[in-house]
Amino acid sequence: MNSNAKPVVAFDRTVCNDFSAASSREWLVTNGIGGYASGTVAGCSTRRYHGLLLAALRPPVGRTLLVGALDEIIDYAGTSYELAAHEWASGAIAPQGFHFIESFVLDGAIPTWIYALGDVRLQKQIWMRHGENTTYVRYTLLSAVSPVQFHAKALVNYRDFHSTTHAGDWRMSVQPVPQGIRVAAYDGATPFYLKGAEASAEPQHVWYRDYFYKLERDRGLDDHEDLLYAAQFSALLDPGKSLTFAFSTHEDALLDGVADLVEQKAHAARLLDLASQSFPASKTDSSAAFLQQLVLAADQFNVRRPLPNDPDGHSIIAGYPWFGDWGRDTMIALPGLSLTTGRPEIAREILLAFSQFVDGGMLPNNFPDTGGRPEYNTIDAGLWYFEAVRQYVEATSDLDTLEKLFPILNGMIEAHIAGTRYNIQVDPQDGLLYGGGPGVQLTWMDAKIGDWVVTPRTGKPVEINALWVNALDSMTQFARTLKIPSTRFEMLSAATKSSFQKFWNPERNCLFDVIDSPGIGNDVSLRPNQILAVSLPFSPLRREQQKSVVNVCESELLTPFGLRSLSPRDPGYIPHYGGGPRDRDAAYHQGTVWGWLLGPFALAHFRVYQNRPESRRFLEVQARAISVYGLGTLAEIYDANAPHKPAGCIAQAWTVAELLRAWKLLS
Repeated sequence: MNSNAKPVVAFDRTVCNDFSAASSREWLVTNGIGGYASGTVAGCSTRRYHGLLLAALRPPVGRTLLVGALDEIIDYAGTSYELAAHEWASGAIAPQGFHFIESFVLDGAIPTWIYALGDVRLQKQIWMRHGENTTYVRYTLLSAVSPVQFHAKALVNYRDFHSTTHAGDWRMSVQPVPQGIRVAAYDGATPFYLKGAEASAEPQHVWYRDYFYKLERDRGLDDHEDLLYAAQFSALLDPGKSLTFAFSTHEDALLDGVADLVEQKAHAARLLDLASQSFPASKTDSSAAFLQQLVLAADQFNVRRPLPNDPDGHSIIAGYPWFGDWGRDTMIALPGLSLTTGRPEIAREILLAFSQFVDGGMLPNNFPDTGGRPEYNTIDAGLWYFEAVRQYVEATSDLDTLEKLFPILNGMIEAHIAGTRYNIQVDPQDGLLYGGGPGVQLTWMDAKIGDWVVTPRTGKPVEINALWVNALDSMTQFARTLKIPSTRFEMLSAATKSSFQKFWNPERNCLFDVIDSPGIGNDVSLRPNQILAVSLPFSPLRREQQKSVVNVCESELLTPFGLRSLSPRDPGYIPHYGGGPRDRDAAYHQGTVWGWLLGPFALAHFRVYQNRPESRRFLEVQARAISVYGLGTLAEIYDANAPHKPAGCIAQAWTVAELLRAWKLLS
């Protein structure tokens, strides 16, 4: 892959100087331990999750907003230019520095602006140091007749990234240190440092009140907060020279921006080189550059999660800006993020790490942001684990790892047969997997509002049993590979496959979503879960049934960006995702389009039609959606109806992963 390709995420003044367009496009940089920085092209924060340093104080969680913004002022030829942009609770937008943005590009994974101020052209770049809660902001005076006077106001905070600050009379400790300042929010808080080797720093302590976050208002949440003006930086910047700021929880953070910028670009080049076998550059493939950008996006989700016996353990962040590392999301996304991109060692680390958390045959659904014990409330995370192991072994032939994991996998099978949490058990009458009960939501369609489970799927869900078949056939395959008796798995699989025909709905020529549901019987809702019964490697369906499922899903659920979570013909269909928490959760799986499902659909389509170019075309629109929401990456969800506005997380691990995985398999 060509690391010197022309950026595919690039905007001129048409977007940059339009506040609505520029403030709706969000950039993201990450540090590989759960911390990140994020904002908009306009420079205006529209979410509580935007800022220059959201540090993972307990990697990969404990994410805390430390540095909100850096408001730049350029004095040149008798004129002051304010480059920042903020929207206020009063409705005012001030300053309006977006008018000076000449261009914005993603240079690899580095957001880069060029500001034009008369004859001055100033470049701004933002990135994070890998493995460290350190953000760099670098300014380079590309051209000017004479030096410019640079000033910047550093705006800080100290709060959980899900909350907002209303400061009252809160007093932080702001103290000068060599080359910058030290901030301690209160006794016991983690101190952090704002430094610039080429600039002078003057401590301040002034609360700026009522910053407005438009997207939080749209989400029905607290939409304004206060930030502390903690320091004024000043420097004289000569043409051709650069000025770098480091914001960090490390007092001795490297201040040499040049060296770390070189390392960041070298890291991106290594990622593209590793992925080159999966996505070889081709002059005839117009999507090659988009795929390169998504390979870089895939790296943003891989994080270190230290474990007691493995300080270098890994995990996967489910989505930015607000998700942590979740078992289900990790196992779905793992093959696409690591194997497809030429990084099998990460897959191995994660598979071994999660094996330590198997309990009652289950994998944890999530690790709480606040720390503490993992939560075991998912029926499918463990089943996806089998598929992740299968793909890993297929890609690497690593029999040593398979030998380590096989007893754990076998124990998971036996736990499901014997029965485990939440009534999860194999029905001895038909070999199908049952789970659930009042007030719980165990599948990926897990929205819940108070005691209301929006999509109750108690019983035998279709994708759960497709995954169960897949797990049993994978175990058969593993046992044969390890020369271990496989008869038990073969018998269990045969019984389950035979009983799977109970899911067939002859009236609609597709599959019931859930069967044997208490008080309902068979759920006729047309949902995308059934596509997994075709796309997974071991399908329990006959050939003509597979084709019918694909055709029905294409007819009623397919959009350019993913599959609807419910057919528009269903009376419970909700065409728009938005509003407050209750409205959003009610719509989450009642029509809302999910991007990750486009990969399984394209693979299922290929399975029944055997036409690679035609099946791959389903992926192409989504691959080009990297310039409209989360820049260089892919969204979590989209509105059910056209024009399918993106929503939810700006960067979703399984959306990126499944597009990359499906693209490789269809190439």
